[in-house]
Amino acid sequence: MEYQTSYDRPVRDHTLSMDGRKRLDITGVKQVDRFDNEEFLLETSMGFLAVRGHNLQMKNLDVEDGNVSITGRIDDIVYLDQQTVKPKSLIGKLFK
Repeated sequence: MEYQTSYDRPVRDHTLSMDGRKRLDITGVKQVDRFDNEEFLLETSMGFLAVRGHNLQMKNLDVEDGNVSITGRIDDIVYLDQQTVKPKSLIGKLFK
């Protein structure tokens, strides 16, 4: 099944595949909202997804197909409500 984005491009079904908490492959990604070595915030066809951990790195990003691969130590994967997604300010990033 495919989902249409607001940009009229199809997005694949949303799936997560994790290999030993060291690699996470995600499909159905519409956009990468923000990321650093401790947190990724992705907009998927099923809502916003936060991935938290240590030494996180994006190893693959295919915006055409909506695929993202993240490596590092993955501690937490959680879906967020639209209301809980807030942009981090520069001050917030400095004092986290």
